Amino acid sequence: MADKEADQARDQEQTEQPRVAIQKVYLRDASVEVPDGPDVFTREFNPKLNVDLNTQAQTLSEESYQVMLTVTVTAQQEEATVYIVEVQQAAVFHLQNFEHEAQRAHALGAYCPNMLFPFVRETVADMVQRAGFPQFLLQPVNFDALYQQQLQQQNGQDSASQ
Repeated sequence: MADKEADQARDQEQTEQPRVAIQKVYLRDASVEVPDGPDVFTREFNPKLNVDLNTQAQTLSEESYQVMLTVTVTAQQEEATVYIVEVQQAAVFHLQNFEHEAQRAHALGAYCPNMLFPFVRETVADMVQRAGFPQFLLQPVNFDALYQQQLQQQNGQDSASQ
């Protein structure tokens, strides 16, 4: 009898824990540009790469959110743009049992983008290769650190405006 009560208490505690579930992952938008093609393929390929990363969360309902990870990779050689690849990878997440807004914000700003990153990484790599260029792999991103940095910037702006 005591074991059954302990199991029920453990089950109750687990159901009350914050949970994040992916409902749907999808490619929201993607583009590749090779402005100087086919001439770009006749020159030595040694570009400088710039990677821009952006996350965005949108409330869909009380417990459902769309999180979008946007990555733009720009390859430049001398003054010319070799290629631009932009990918918007999105997902619908179901968040349950988040009592504190700060916990929910952290999940949407760091945990969910971290779950999306492998999808966007694969899409960017595929698009660069399909455009005729050598393989490009996005390096791992610490979304927790980026989220903390964003919070510090917001707190700095808030205190500066007071």
